[in-house]
Amino acid sequence: MVGRLIQTAKSAYQYPLIFKQLWHTPRVQSPDQEIVYRDQKRQTYRQTKERIGRLASALSKAGVEPGDTVGVLEWDSHRFLEAFFAIPMMAAVLQTVNVRLSPEQIAYTIDHAGATTLLVNDEFVGLLEGIKAHLPKVKRMIVMSDRPTPQTGSLSFIGEYESLLAAASPDYDFPDFDENTQATTFYTTGTTGLPKGVYYSHRQLVLHSLAGLALFGMAGSQGRFSRDDVYMPITPMFHVHAWGFPWSATLAGVKQVYPGRYDPAMLVKLIKSEGVTFTHGVPTILQMLLNAAAAAKVDFNGLKMVIGGSALPKALAKQALAAGIDIFAGYGMSETGPLAAVSHVMSKDLTGDPDGEVEFRARAGIAGPLVDLRIVDPDMNDIPHDGKSAGEIVLRAPWLTQGYYDNPEGSEQLWAGGYLHTSDIAVVSPGGYVHITDRIKDVIKTGGEWVSSLQIEDLITQCAGVAEAAVIGIKDDKWGERPLALVVKKALEADGLSDAAIKTHLKTFADQGVISKYGIPETILFIDSIPKTSVGKINKKELREQYGNM
Repeated sequence: MVGRLIQTAKSAYQYPLIFKQLWHTPRVQSPDQEIVYRDQKRQTYRQTKERIGRLASALSKAGVEPGDTVGVLEWDSHRFLEAFFAIPMMAAVLQTVNVRLSPEQIAYTIDHAGATTLLVNDEFVGLLEGIKAHLPKVKRMIVMSDRPTPQTGSLSFIGEYESLLAAASPDYDFPDFDENTQATTFYTTGTTGLPKGVYYSHRQLVLHSLAGLALFGMAGSQGRFSRDDVYMPITPMFHVHAWGFPWSATLAGVKQVYPGRYDPAMLVKLIKSEGVTFTHGVPTILQMLLNAAAAAKVDFNGLKMVIGGSALPKALAKQALAAGIDIFAGYGMSETGPLAAVSHVMSKDLTGDPDGEVEFRARAGIAGPLVDLRIVDPDMNDIPHDGKSAGEIVLRAPWLTQGYYDNPEGSEQLWAGGYLHTSDIAVVSPGGYVHITDRIKDVIKTGGEWVSSLQIEDLITQCAGVAEAAVIGIKDDKWGERPLALVVKKALEADGLSDAAIKTHLKTFADQGVISKYGIPETILFIDSIPKTSVGKINKKELREQYGNM
Protein backbone atom coordinates (compact mmCIF):
# COMPACT_ATOMS: atom_id res chain seq x y z
CA MET A 1 0.00 0.00 0.00
CA VAL A 2 1.28 3.45 -0.91
CA GLY A 3 -0.17 6.53 0.72
CA ARG A 4 0.16 10.13 -0.35
CA LEU A 5 3.78 11.25 -0.48
CA ILE A 6 4.54 14.79 0.63
CA GLN A 7 5.33 17.46 -1.90
CA THR A 8 8.78 19.00 -1.66
CA ALA A 9 9.87 22.48 -2.63
CA LYS A 10 12.72 22.50 -5.10
CA SER A 11 14.89 24.42 -2.66
CA ALA A 12 13.96 22.38 0.42
CA TYR A 13 16.89 20.79 2.24
CA GLN A 14 16.66 17.01 2.43
CA TYR A 15 18.04 16.55 5.94
CA PRO A 16 20.12 13.34 6.15
CA LEU A 17 20.56 11.72 9.56
CA ILE A 18 24.36 11.75 9.56
CA PHE A 19 26.86 12.38 12.33
CA LYS A 20 27.71 15.94 11.43
CA GLN A 21 24.16 16.93 12.38
CA LEU A 22 24.83 15.94 16.00
CA TRP A 23 27.05 19.02 16.33
CA HIS A 24 24.45 21.72 15.58
CA THR A 25 23.11 21.90 19.15
CA PRO A 26 26.32 21.67 21.22
CA ARG A 27 28.18 23.99 18.83
CA VAL A 28 25.71 26.76 19.63
CA GLN A 29 24.64 25.93 23.20
CA SER A 30 27.79 24.44 24.77
CA PRO A 31 30.89 25.72 22.91
CA ASP A 32 32.86 26.25 26.12
CA GLN A 33 31.81 23.04 27.84
CA GLU A 34 34.75 20.85 28.86
CA ILE A 35 36.00 17.50 27.63
CA VAL A 36 38.58 16.09 30.05
CA TYR A 37 41.18 13.36 29.52
CA ARG A 38 42.41 11.82 32.77
CA ASP A 39 44.38 14.44 34.69
CA GLN A 40 46.31 15.34 31.54
CA LYS A 41 44.21 17.42 29.17
CA ARG A 42 41.17 19.70 29.07
CA GLN A 43 39.59 21.08 25.91
CA THR A 44 36.30 22.74 25.02
CA TYR A 45 33.63 21.55 22.63
CA ARG A 46 34.71 24.35 20.30
CA GLN A 47 38.30 23.04 20.33
CA THR A 48 37.10 19.46 19.94
CA LYS A 49 35.05 20.34 16.86
CA GLU A 50 38.11 22.07 15.39
CA ARG A 51 40.27 19.02 16.13
CA ILE A 52 37.70 16.80 14.41
CA GLY A 53 38.14 18.92 11.29
CA ARG A 54 41.92 18.69 11.60
CA LEU A 55 41.81 14.90 11.99
CA ALA A 56 39.64 14.55 8.89
CA SER A 57 42.01 16.83 6.93
CA ALA A 58 45.03 14.81 8.07
CA LEU A 59 43.40 11.50 7.18
CA SER A 60 42.30 12.79 3.80
CA LYS A 61 45.80 14.07 3.04
CA ALA A 62 47.18 10.65 4.03
CA GLY A 63 44.94 9.00 1.44
CA VAL A 64 41.82 7.94 3.36
CA GLU A 65 38.80 8.07 1.05
CA PRO A 66 35.03 7.60 1.52
CA GLY A 67 34.26 3.92 2.08
CA ASP A 68 37.70 3.14 3.54
CA THR A 69 37.86 1.50 6.95
CA VAL A 70 39.99 3.13 9.63
CA GLY A 71 40.76 1.03 12.70
CA VAL A 72 41.42 2.60 16.09
CA LEU A 73 43.44 0.85 18.82
CA GLU A 74 43.07 3.12 21.83
CA TRP A 75 41.91 3.43 25.43
CA ASP A 76 39.00 5.76 26.27
CA SER A 77 40.31 9.23 25.41
CA HIS A 78 39.59 12.58 23.79
CA ARG A 79 41.41 11.22 20.73
CA PHE A 80 39.00 8.29 20.49
CA LEU A 81 36.06 10.69 20.79
CA GLU A 82 37.49 12.75 17.90
CA ALA A 83 37.78 9.58 15.82
CA PHE A 84 34.18 8.66 16.75
CA PHE A 85 33.14 11.71 14.74
CA ALA A 86 35.82 12.55 12.16
CA ILE A 87 36.08 9.16 10.49
CA PRO A 88 32.34 8.57 9.89
CA MET A 89 31.81 12.25 9.00
CA MET A 90 34.28 11.74 6.11
CA ALA A 91 32.02 8.89 4.92
CA ALA A 92 34.75 6.45 5.94
CA VAL A 93 34.06 3.53 8.32
CA LEU A 94 35.23 3.62 11.94
CA GLN A 95 36.42 0.24 13.23
CA THR A 96 36.71 0.19 17.00
CA VAL A 97 39.28 -2.56 17.54
CA ASN A 98 38.84 -4.62 20.70
CA VAL A 99 42.37 -4.55 22.10
CA ARG A 100 41.49 -7.10 24.80
CA LEU A 101 41.04 -9.94 22.34
CA SER A 102 43.90 -12.35 21.68
CA PRO A 103 46.52 -11.14 19.16
CA GLU A 104 45.24 -13.68 16.64
CA GLN A 105 41.66 -12.44 17.00
CA ILE A 106 42.75 -8.79 16.76
CA ALA A 107 44.59 -9.55 13.53
CA TYR A 108 41.54 -11.40 12.20
CA THR A 109 39.14 -8.55 12.96
CA ILE A 110 41.35 -5.86 11.39
CA ASP A 111 41.96 -7.93 8.26
CA HIS A 112 38.35 -9.15 7.97
CA ALA A 113 37.05 -5.57 8.24
CA GLY A 114 39.45 -4.52 5.49
CA ALA A 115 41.04 -1.69 7.48
CA THR A 116 43.56 0.24 5.38
CA THR A 117 44.51 2.78 8.07
CA LEU A 118 45.18 2.34 11.79
CA LEU A 119 45.30 4.90 14.59
CA VAL A 120 47.44 3.24 17.25
CA ASN A 121 48.13 4.12 20.87
CA ASP A 122 51.83 3.39 21.36
CA GLU A 123 50.96 0.98 24.19
CA PHE A 124 49.92 -1.41 21.41
CA VAL A 125 53.06 -1.11 19.28
CA GLY A 126 54.42 -4.39 20.62
CA LEU A 127 51.11 -6.10 19.85
CA LEU A 128 51.13 -4.78 16.28
CA GLU A 129 54.73 -5.80 15.74
CA GLY A 130 53.65 -9.37 16.42
CA ILE A 131 50.68 -9.37 14.02
CA LYS A 132 51.77 -6.93 11.30
CA ALA A 133 52.58 -9.78 8.92
CA HIS A 134 48.88 -10.78 9.08
CA LEU A 135 47.62 -7.32 8.08
CA PRO A 136 48.33 -7.11 4.33
CA LYS A 137 45.53 -4.58 3.70
CA VAL A 138 46.89 -1.97 6.13
CA LYS A 139 48.59 0.79 4.10
CA ARG A 140 49.33 3.40 6.76
CA MET A 141 49.45 3.87 10.51
CA ILE A 142 49.37 6.90 12.81
CA VAL A 143 50.79 6.70 16.33
CA MET A 144 49.11 8.27 19.38
CA SER A 145 50.73 8.67 22.79
CA ASP A 146 50.53 10.34 26.19
CA ARG A 147 54.34 10.50 26.17
CA PRO A 148 56.35 13.42 24.76
CA THR A 149 58.08 10.98 22.42
CA PRO A 150 55.97 8.03 21.21
CA GLN A 151 57.39 4.54 21.31
CA THR A 152 57.30 3.24 17.72
CA GLY A 153 59.42 0.08 17.94
CA SER A 154 60.17 -1.39 14.54
CA LEU A 155 56.94 -0.10 12.97
CA SER A 156 56.73 2.63 10.35
CA PHE A 157 54.19 5.39 11.03
CA ILE A 158 53.27 8.23 8.69
CA GLY A 159 53.21 10.57 11.65
CA GLU A 160 52.24 11.27 15.23
CA TYR A 161 48.62 12.21 15.97
CA GLU A 162 49.13 15.64 17.55
CA SER A 163 51.76 16.70 15.02
CA LEU A 164 49.53 15.72 12.13
CA LEU A 165 46.58 17.62 13.62
CA ALA A 166 48.70 20.72 14.24
CA ALA A 167 49.74 20.77 10.58
CA ALA A 168 46.22 20.11 9.20
CA SER A 169 43.40 22.51 8.41
CA PRO A 170 40.44 22.69 10.81
CA ASP A 171 38.16 23.67 7.93
CA TYR A 172 37.43 20.25 6.46
CA ASP A 173 34.25 20.44 4.42
CA PHE A 174 32.19 17.53 5.70
CA PRO A 175 29.78 16.65 2.89
CA ASP A 176 26.21 15.44 2.96
CA PHE A 177 25.71 11.86 1.82
CA ASP A 178 23.16 9.06 2.06
CA GLU A 179 22.20 8.48 5.69
CA ASN A 180 22.31 4.73 5.10
CA THR A 181 26.08 4.94 4.53
CA GLN A 182 27.99 2.62 6.84
CA ALA A 183 29.45 4.52 9.80
CA THR A 184 31.01 1.89 12.06
CA THR A 185 31.98 -1.71 12.44
CA PHE A 186 33.24 -3.78 15.36
CA TYR A 187 33.39 -7.43 16.28
CA THR A 188 31.36 -9.40 18.79
CA THR A 189 33.18 -11.09 21.61
CA GLY A 190 31.25 -14.31 21.75
CA THR A 191 32.74 -17.39 23.37
CA THR A 192 32.28 -19.61 20.33
CA GLY A 193 33.89 -19.41 16.90
CA LEU A 194 35.55 -16.43 15.30
CA PRO A 195 34.42 -12.91 16.21
CA LYS A 196 31.52 -11.71 14.05
CA GLY A 197 31.47 -8.26 12.49
CA VAL A 198 28.44 -6.07 13.11
CA TYR A 199 27.96 -2.76 11.36
CA TYR A 200 25.83 0.36 11.65
CA SER A 201 24.75 3.19 9.39
CA HIS A 202 24.68 6.90 10.18
CA ARG A 203 20.89 6.83 10.28
CA GLN A 204 20.86 3.98 12.77
CA LEU A 205 23.34 5.59 15.14
CA VAL A 206 21.80 9.07 14.98
CA LEU A 207 18.44 7.51 15.88
CA HIS A 208 20.12 5.46 18.62
CA SER A 209 21.64 8.66 20.04
CA LEU A 210 18.26 10.39 20.06
CA ALA A 211 16.48 7.36 21.51
CA GLY A 212 19.08 7.13 24.27
CA LEU A 213 18.43 10.72 25.31
CA ALA A 214 14.67 10.11 25.13
CA LEU A 215 14.86 6.88 27.15
CA PHE A 216 16.92 8.39 29.96
CA GLY A 217 15.13 11.72 29.75
CA MET A 218 11.73 10.07 30.25
CA ALA A 219 12.81 8.66 33.60
CA GLY A 220 11.07 10.13 36.62
CA SER A 221 13.25 10.85 39.64
CA GLN A 222 15.63 7.91 39.17
CA GLY A 223 18.26 7.22 36.52
CA ARG A 224 17.83 10.41 34.48
CA PHE A 225 20.46 11.71 32.08
CA SER A 226 20.24 15.41 31.27
CA ARG A 227 22.32 18.38 30.15
CA ASP A 228 23.24 18.98 33.80
CA ASP A 229 25.10 15.67 34.11
CA VAL A 230 28.83 14.98 33.90
CA TYR A 231 29.47 11.87 31.82
CA MET A 232 32.33 9.37 31.99
CA PRO A 233 32.36 5.96 30.27
CA ILE A 234 33.64 2.93 32.13
CA THR A 235 32.64 0.71 29.25
CA PRO A 236 35.45 0.63 26.67
CA MET A 237 34.81 2.78 23.62
CA PHE A 238 35.75 -0.25 21.50
CA HIS A 239 32.83 -2.20 22.98
CA VAL A 240 29.52 -1.37 21.26
CA HIS A 241 30.53 2.30 20.88
CA ALA A 242 30.69 2.68 24.71
CA TRP A 243 26.97 1.91 24.48
CA GLY A 244 26.50 4.94 22.20
CA PHE A 245 26.76 7.41 25.06
CA PRO A 246 29.66 9.49 23.66
CA TRP A 247 27.40 10.56 20.78
CA SER A 248 24.39 11.18 23.05
CA ALA A 249 26.53 13.06 25.57
CA THR A 250 27.95 15.27 22.80
CA LEU A 251 24.49 15.98 21.42
CA ALA A 252 23.37 16.93 24.96
CA GLY A 253 26.40 19.21 25.38
CA VAL A 254 27.39 17.78 28.76
CA LYS A 255 30.81 17.82 30.36
CA GLN A 256 32.62 14.61 29.40
CA VAL A 257 35.49 12.86 31.19
CA TYR A 258 37.59 10.14 29.54
CA PRO A 259 39.66 7.99 31.91
CA GLY A 260 42.09 6.27 29.53
CA ARG A 261 43.14 2.82 30.59
CA TYR A 262 41.00 1.79 33.56
CA ASP A 263 42.85 2.16 36.84
CA PRO A 264 40.61 1.90 39.93
CA ALA A 265 42.30 4.72 41.84
CA MET A 266 42.19 7.02 38.80
CA LEU A 267 38.51 6.25 38.20
CA VAL A 268 37.62 7.13 41.79
CA LYS A 269 39.76 10.28 41.62
CA LEU A 270 38.09 11.46 38.40
CA ILE A 271 34.58 10.74 39.67
CA LYS A 272 35.21 12.88 42.74
CA SER A 273 37.43 15.64 41.29
CA GLU A 274 35.45 16.16 38.05
CA GLY A 275 32.01 15.69 39.61
CA VAL A 276 31.02 12.72 37.44
CA THR A 277 27.32 11.97 37.82
CA PHE A 278 26.62 9.41 35.08
CA THR A 279 28.53 6.34 33.98
CA HIS A 280 28.07 2.74 32.88
CA GLY A 281 29.93 -0.56 33.02
CA VAL A 282 29.83 -4.28 33.70
CA PRO A 283 29.42 -5.84 37.18
CA THR A 284 33.15 -6.55 37.51
CA ILE A 285 33.90 -2.84 36.97
CA LEU A 286 31.32 -1.91 39.60
CA GLN A 287 32.91 -4.28 42.13
CA MET A 288 36.32 -2.83 41.32
CA LEU A 289 34.98 0.71 41.86
CA LEU A 290 33.39 -0.19 45.18
CA ASN A 291 36.61 -1.80 46.43
CA ALA A 292 38.68 1.22 45.35
CA ALA A 293 36.24 3.63 46.98
CA ALA A 294 36.32 1.67 50.23
CA ALA A 295 40.12 1.76 50.20
CA ALA A 296 40.07 5.53 49.58
CA LYS A 297 37.28 6.00 52.14
CA VAL A 298 35.07 7.96 49.75
CA ASP A 299 31.41 7.64 48.85
CA PHE A 300 29.70 7.91 45.49
CA ASN A 301 26.71 10.05 46.45
CA GLY A 302 25.24 11.60 43.31
CA LEU A 303 26.61 9.00 40.89
CA LYS A 304 24.21 7.21 38.52
CA MET A 305 25.48 3.98 36.96
CA VAL A 306 23.94 1.67 34.38
CA ILE A 307 25.10 -1.95 34.53
CA GLY A 308 25.04 -4.13 31.41
CA GLY A 309 26.98 -6.86 29.66
CA SER A 310 25.87 -9.45 32.20
CA ALA A 311 23.29 -9.71 34.97
CA LEU A 312 23.47 -7.30 37.91
CA PRO A 313 23.58 -9.47 41.07
CA LYS A 314 21.19 -8.20 43.73
CA ALA A 315 23.87 -8.41 46.42
CA LEU A 316 26.17 -6.20 44.36
CA ALA A 317 23.31 -3.77 43.69
CA LYS A 318 22.73 -3.43 47.43
CA GLN A 319 26.44 -2.70 47.97
CA ALA A 320 26.25 0.02 45.33
CA LEU A 321 23.15 1.57 46.86
CA ALA A 322 24.86 1.59 50.26
CA ALA A 323 27.80 3.43 48.66
CA GLY A 324 25.46 6.14 47.36
CA ILE A 325 25.21 4.97 43.73
CA ASP A 326 21.90 5.17 41.88
CA ILE A 327 22.48 1.74 40.36
CA PHE A 328 20.30 0.09 37.72
CA ALA A 329 20.64 -2.40 34.88
CA GLY A 330 20.33 -2.00 31.15
CA TYR A 331 19.81 -4.59 28.45
CA GLY A 332 21.25 -4.89 24.99
CA MET A 333 23.94 -6.62 22.99
CA SER A 334 26.48 -5.95 20.26
CA GLU A 335 23.85 -6.59 17.62
CA THR A 336 21.39 -4.08 19.11
CA GLY A 337 23.63 -1.05 19.14
CA PRO A 338 23.13 -1.74 22.15
CA LEU A 339 20.17 0.02 23.84
CA ALA A 340 17.04 -2.10 24.06
CA ALA A 341 15.79 -1.75 27.65
CA VAL A 342 16.70 -0.02 30.92
CA SER A 343 15.56 -0.88 34.44
CA HIS A 344 14.34 2.52 35.54
CA VAL A 345 12.32 2.33 38.74
CA MET A 346 8.92 3.95 38.60
CA SER A 347 8.61 6.78 41.12
CA LYS A 348 5.86 4.94 42.99
CA ASP A 349 8.28 2.03 43.57
CA LEU A 350 11.09 4.19 45.00
CA THR A 351 10.44 3.17 48.59
CA GLY A 352 13.97 3.63 49.92
CA ASP A 353 13.98 -0.05 50.86
CA PRO A 354 17.02 -1.66 49.14
CA ASP A 355 15.49 -5.13 49.22
CA GLY A 356 12.37 -3.95 47.42
CA GLU A 357 14.10 -1.63 44.96
CA VAL A 358 16.72 -4.12 43.77
CA GLU A 359 13.91 -6.29 42.47
CA PHE A 360 13.36 -3.55 39.88
CA ARG A 361 16.92 -2.28 39.54
CA ALA A 362 18.42 -5.69 38.71
CA ARG A 363 15.97 -6.56 35.95
CA ALA A 364 16.61 -5.93 32.27
CA GLY A 365 14.00 -3.20 32.50
CA ILE A 366 11.45 -1.62 30.21
CA ALA A 367 11.92 -1.40 26.46
CA GLY A 368 13.12 1.90 25.04
CA PRO A 369 11.34 4.15 22.54
CA LEU A 370 10.74 2.57 19.12
CA VAL A 371 11.79 -0.87 20.41
CA ASP A 372 9.43 -3.71 19.48
CA LEU A 373 10.32 -6.35 22.10
CA ARG A 374 8.58 -9.72 22.09
CA ILE A 375 9.12 -12.99 23.94
CA VAL A 376 8.30 -15.99 21.76
CA ASP A 377 8.32 -19.75 21.70
CA PRO A 378 10.42 -21.71 19.13
CA ASP A 379 7.63 -21.22 16.55
CA MET A 380 7.65 -17.44 17.02
CA ASN A 381 4.33 -17.45 18.87
CA ASP A 382 3.97 -14.76 21.53
CA ILE A 383 4.37 -15.77 25.18
CA PRO A 384 2.02 -14.11 27.72
CA HIS A 385 3.37 -11.13 29.67
CA ASP A 386 2.41 -12.64 33.00
CA GLY A 387 5.77 -12.52 34.79
CA LYS A 388 5.98 -16.33 34.76
CA SER A 389 5.94 -17.64 31.16
CA ALA A 390 9.39 -17.66 29.59
CA GLY A 391 10.43 -17.30 25.96
CA GLU A 392 13.21 -15.94 23.77
CA ILE A 393 13.53 -12.17 23.39
CA VAL A 394 13.27 -11.08 19.76
CA LEU A 395 13.54 -7.46 18.68
CA ARG A 396 12.89 -4.85 16.05
CA ALA A 397 14.22 -1.29 16.29
CA PRO A 398 15.56 1.20 13.72
CA TRP A 399 19.18 0.76 14.88
CA LEU A 400 19.64 -3.02 15.03
CA THR A 401 22.51 -4.38 12.94
CA GLN A 402 21.18 -5.69 9.65
CA GLY A 403 23.48 -8.70 9.65
CA TYR A 404 27.00 -9.98 10.22
CA TYR A 405 29.67 -8.68 7.86
CA ASP A 406 30.48 -11.16 5.11
CA ASN A 407 28.50 -13.88 6.91
CA PRO A 408 25.18 -14.41 5.09
CA GLU A 409 24.31 -17.66 6.88
CA GLY A 410 24.84 -16.16 10.33
CA SER A 411 22.91 -13.06 9.26
CA GLU A 412 19.85 -15.08 8.24
CA GLN A 413 19.94 -17.03 11.52
CA LEU A 414 20.13 -13.75 13.42
CA TRP A 415 17.07 -12.38 11.61
CA ALA A 416 15.03 -15.58 11.21
CA GLY A 417 11.34 -14.71 10.93
CA GLY A 418 12.03 -11.00 10.49
CA TYR A 419 13.00 -10.35 14.11
CA LEU A 420 16.49 -10.18 15.59
CA HIS A 421 17.06 -13.20 17.80
CA THR A 422 18.89 -12.47 21.07
CA SER A 423 19.18 -16.04 22.40
CA ASP A 424 18.15 -14.63 25.78
CA ILE A 425 15.34 -16.29 27.71
CA ALA A 426 13.09 -13.90 29.64
CA VAL A 427 9.75 -13.31 31.28
CA VAL A 428 7.83 -10.02 31.00
CA SER A 429 5.58 -8.66 33.73
CA PRO A 430 2.11 -7.25 32.94
CA GLY A 431 3.66 -3.78 33.39
CA GLY A 432 6.28 -4.45 30.74
CA TYR A 433 9.32 -5.12 32.92
CA VAL A 434 11.67 -7.62 31.28
CA HIS A 435 13.53 -10.11 33.47
CA ILE A 436 16.25 -12.21 31.83
CA THR A 437 16.26 -15.73 33.20
CA ASP A 438 19.15 -17.13 31.15
CA ARG A 439 20.89 -17.53 27.81
CA ILE A 440 19.43 -20.34 25.71
CA LYS A 441 22.77 -22.17 25.77
CA ASP A 442 23.17 -21.71 29.54
CA VAL A 443 19.78 -23.02 30.70
CA ILE A 444 20.26 -26.19 32.76
CA LYS A 445 17.81 -28.98 31.95
CA THR A 446 17.55 -31.20 35.04
CA GLY A 447 14.93 -33.45 36.55
CA GLY A 448 12.48 -32.56 33.81
CA GLU A 449 12.72 -28.86 34.68
CA TRP A 450 14.62 -25.84 33.35
CA VAL A 451 16.87 -24.25 35.94
CA SER A 452 18.13 -20.71 35.42
CA SER A 453 21.88 -20.50 35.97
CA LEU A 454 21.54 -16.71 36.39
CA GLN A 455 19.00 -17.07 39.19
CA ILE A 456 21.11 -19.60 41.09
CA GLU A 457 24.20 -17.39 40.66
CA ASP A 458 22.30 -14.39 41.98
CA LEU A 459 21.08 -16.28 45.05
CA ILE A 460 24.53 -17.69 45.81
CA THR A 461 26.07 -14.20 45.74
CA GLN A 462 23.58 -13.18 48.43
CA CYS A 463 25.19 -15.73 50.79
CA ALA A 464 27.58 -14.18 53.30
CA GLY A 465 31.22 -14.56 52.29
CA VAL A 466 30.62 -15.01 48.54
CA ALA A 467 32.44 -12.62 46.22
CA GLU A 468 31.44 -14.14 42.86
CA ALA A 469 29.62 -17.19 41.56
CA ALA A 470 29.12 -18.95 38.25
CA VAL A 471 26.80 -21.89 37.60
CA ILE A 472 27.02 -24.30 34.67
CA GLY A 473 25.28 -27.54 33.76
CA ILE A 474 27.26 -30.79 33.84
CA LYS A 475 26.16 -34.15 32.48
CA ASP A 476 24.29 -36.48 34.81
CA ASP A 477 23.18 -40.00 33.89
CA LYS A 478 20.05 -39.83 36.05
CA TRP A 479 18.89 -36.24 35.67
CA GLY A 480 20.34 -35.30 32.27
CA GLU A 481 22.16 -32.33 33.73
CA ARG A 482 22.90 -31.03 37.19
CA PRO A 483 24.05 -27.55 38.19
CA LEU A 484 27.67 -27.10 39.26
CA ALA A 485 28.51 -23.96 41.26
CA LEU A 486 31.91 -22.31 41.07
CA VAL A 487 32.41 -19.84 43.88
CA VAL A 488 35.02 -17.22 44.75
CA LYS A 489 35.19 -16.37 48.44
CA LYS A 490 35.51 -12.87 49.87
CA ALA A 491 39.01 -12.61 51.28
CA LEU A 492 37.96 -11.24 54.67
CA GLU A 493 35.10 -13.70 55.17
CA ALA A 494 36.54 -16.85 53.62
CA ASP A 495 36.87 -18.86 56.83
CA GLY A 496 33.14 -18.84 57.54
CA LEU A 497 32.03 -20.05 54.11
CA SER A 498 31.50 -23.71 53.20
CA ASP A 499 29.63 -25.68 50.57
CA ALA A 500 27.18 -26.76 53.28
CA ALA A 501 26.47 -23.12 54.15
CA ILE A 502 25.70 -22.31 50.52
CA LYS A 503 23.42 -25.34 50.14
CA THR A 504 21.55 -24.41 53.32
CA HIS A 505 21.20 -20.86 52.02
CA LEU A 506 19.75 -22.15 48.71
CA LYS A 507 17.46 -24.63 50.47
CA THR A 508 15.59 -21.76 52.13
CA PHE A 509 14.68 -20.46 48.66
CA ALA A 510 13.70 -23.94 47.47
CA ASP A 511 11.45 -24.36 50.53
CA GLN A 512 9.79 -21.03 49.69
CA GLY A 513 9.20 -22.14 46.10
CA VAL A 514 11.51 -19.47 44.67
CA ILE A 515 13.65 -22.12 42.98
CA SER A 516 13.25 -25.78 42.24
CA LYS A 517 14.98 -28.27 44.53
CA TYR A 518 16.85 -29.34 41.39
CA GLY A 519 18.47 -25.90 41.35
CA ILE A 520 20.56 -26.69 44.45
CA PRO A 521 23.96 -27.85 43.16
CA GLU A 522 25.22 -31.17 44.52
CA THR A 523 28.77 -29.96 43.97
CA ILE A 524 30.17 -26.56 44.88
CA LEU A 525 33.77 -25.81 44.01
CA PHE A 526 35.71 -22.94 45.52
CA ILE A 527 38.09 -21.41 43.01
CA ASP A 528 40.46 -18.43 43.03
CA SER A 529 38.89 -16.54 40.14
CA ILE A 530 36.17 -16.88 37.51
CA PRO A 531 37.35 -16.45 33.91
CA LYS A 532 35.92 -13.48 32.01
CA THR A 533 35.63 -12.52 28.36
CA SER A 534 37.41 -9.44 27.00
CA VAL A 535 34.48 -7.24 28.07
CA GLY A 536 34.05 -8.64 31.57
CA LYS A 537 31.35 -11.29 31.08
CA ILE A 538 31.63 -14.69 32.78
CA ASN A 539 33.23 -17.02 30.24
CA LYS A 540 30.96 -20.05 30.59
CA LYS A 541 32.43 -21.75 27.54
CA GLU A 542 35.80 -21.88 29.29
CA LEU A 543 34.15 -23.08 32.50
CA ARG A 544 32.30 -25.84 30.66
CA GLU A 545 35.52 -26.93 28.96
CA GLN A 546 37.33 -27.04 32.28
CA TYR A 547 34.66 -28.45 34.58
CA GLY A 548 31.91 -29.82 32.32
CA ASN A 549 33.01 -33.46 32.46
CA MET A 550 33.20 -33.79 36.24
